[in-house]
Amino acid sequence: MSVKIRLQRHGKKQKPFYWVVAADARSKRDGKYLEKIGTYNPNTNPATIELNIDSAVKWLHNGAQPTDTARAILSYKGALLKHHLDGGIRKGALTQEQADAKLAAWLDAKSGKVDAKKDGLSKAQADAKSKAFKAEQEVNAKRLAAAAQAEADAIAAANPAVEEEVTEVEAEAATEEAPAAEENNETTEA
Repeated sequence: MSVKIRLQRHGKKQKPFYWVVAADARSKRDGKYLEKIGTYNPNTNPATIELNIDSAVKWLHNGAQPTDTARAILSYKGALLKHHLDGGIRKGALTQEQADAKLAAWLDAKSGKVDAKKDGLSKAQADAKSKAFKAEQEVNAKRLAAAAQAEADAIAAANPAVEEEVTEVEAEAATEEAPAAEENNETTEA
């Protein structure tokens, strides 16, 4: 019996959620499996992967062949590296402590990359949100200014007689002030 490490689909339409399983190659995609190794959720950014590395390495040692996608997931989480380092230990090229140190260093570097990606995504999302908020504020300010201008124009159009009366009163006041100023100038000269 040949064993495959593959994905088993779960979830709703347009919202896939996968189990990473070790299954007989002859069984259906979503059928009977030997062991559930982990989960994979591609709906999040970055994708959420939970994997039992020791169980995956055990199946790889027993000859299980991963599918292409499962191989990428195992590589991403370090199961293939651990399998490779265990082969070096069996051949005598490495000690267990050296292999564990290499795996720990690789996992730390990988988690740093993932954290940097998450931070970059959250920063980009916050920047986009602030830009959208500023643009919305500008549009609102323009709309309020246009509404105020339209209201002023409507008031001016509704009351043209009042404006004409105001300008006539101002003109009369200006003509009355001019002779009074001339009389004041004559009295100061004398």
